[in-house]
Amino acid sequence: MSQVKENNTVKVNYTGKLSDGQVFDSSEGKEPLEFTLGQGQLIPGFEKGLIDMKLNEKKTITVAKAEAYGEINDDLRQEVKNTELPQDIKPEVGMGLTSKSPDGQEMKLHVVEVKEESIVVDGNHPLAGKDLIFDLEVIAISDAEIIK
Repeated sequence: MSQVKENNTVKVNYTGKLSDGQVFDSSEGKEPLEFTLGQGQLIPGFEKGLIDMKLNEKKTITVAKAEAYGEINDDLRQEVKNTELPQDIKPEVGMGLTSKSPDGQEMKLHVVEVKEESIVVDGNHPLAGKDLIFDLEVIAISDAEIIK
């Protein structure tokens, strides 16, 4: 029976949860996730958890924050004066924003606090600083060479 190895293309059903059981993402009701291992498309701990799984095998893995989205980086939180925001925006906690650096690079931010004269935005991934739990089911395994 085939097992998942580095560079295989796999199809996986999954449910991602936080330690309190809250579901943050799932393939349920959607197409399974299809990707090639070793391409850096997914967090490292997710890929490592699939290695050596067999076709149709189900298992639950815990991915430590270091193998997921890392620790929270306080340098990615900053206060922005309301006068620096576009006039048509009414900021709310949880709202997503995009900031452009002078060299044109875009950074995704989310509003974490709304004050009277400013807002606090955070550039960390929303799952940074958290250990993640995934229920996995491998439903297809193929060699990357066949796919090319």
